[in-house]
Amino acid sequence: MRTVEAQSAQRHQITARVTSAPEAAPGSAVDDKQTVRVSWTGKDGRQQTGTAHVPLDKTPGSTVRIWVDREETVQGPPMSAGNANSTGWLTGGLTAVAVYAGFVTGRKGMRLVLNRRRYAQWDAEWDRVEPLWSARYHR
Repeated sequence: MRTVEAQSAQRHQITARVTSAPEAAPGSAVDDKQTVRVSWTGKDGRQQTGTAHVPLDKTPGSTVRIWVDREETVQGPPMSAGNANSTGWLTGGLTAVAVYAGFVTGRKGMRLVLNRRRYAQWDAEWDRVEPLWSARYHR
């Protein structure tokens, strides 16, 4: 939620004018947007330019609403509270899965190491006692 608050405080929406035709072929974007050059008047009164993703129906000369930060750089809209909540739950869930996977992997790794050690000890013991035991049956 801090990200939502920070982005909301740093970004504001302004009206800009489309100055160029799309840079990519229409319909190539998954979200039905096109990338175009836009211009607007900044807070200091100077003309600013940048590129923005706008709906496909916008042509040069039309106006669009875009988001800019304090430095007048074009940005995406701030993250919504619902998106932040979903991201938090997803991150928490993936962290829980990662911790569990680490625990299981560590347990299996430790078990493998201990079993190898135990089998090596059994081999050493068998090498010591097998000649004694097998000799009594071969007399």
